[in-house]
Amino acid sequence: MHYTLCDMIADITANSVEAGADHITLECIQTTDELDVTVTDNGKGMSKETLMKAEDPFYTDGIKHPNRKVGLGIPFLIQTAEETDGSWNIQSEPGKGTTVTMKFNLANIDTPPVGNLTDLFLDVMTLPGDYDMDIHRTDSASGREYTLNRNELKDALGGELASAASQILLRKFIVSQEE
Repeated sequence: MHYTLCDMIADITANSVEAGADHITLECIQTTDELDVTVTDNGKGMSKETLMKAEDPFYTDGIKHPNRKVGLGIPFLIQTAEETDGSWNIQSEPGKGTTVTMKFNLANIDTPPVGNLTDLFLDVMTLPGDYDMDIHRTDSASGREYTLNRNELKDALGGELASAASQILLRKFIVSQEE
């Protein structure tokens, strides 16, 4: 199992990048008792048969990680959601993309901690690749709501996000949105 929910969300979002998506949307809606997350991409998608196999921890396509014998991202999502009174859903179509919906019950004692959303957003925006990403964040308890766009931030930072200087500025900007 992942240490935090943010670790799980990062794993699912990285799948979108690895699926060749050129646009990804990550939506995080938080209340005092729930964290609802949706990751939508326009990547290669999966057939119903592949999606069913992806739910098995002992399945991997052997392409993304050639020497790996297991694929645990989706099985960990399923386990965490089902064992903590949450829910999950995956819709996918070959050639069109995938939508993963996760709902976590934060009031359940067995739900992992949320983790650091600033780190999550920084991590997924700086994954290597040529893709755009929108992150929509809503926290009803604090009244916080904002949207980040990867390409806009990349342009503002001189066209790249990989340098330490860019990541420091990006972190400061995300923290300012969280305050």
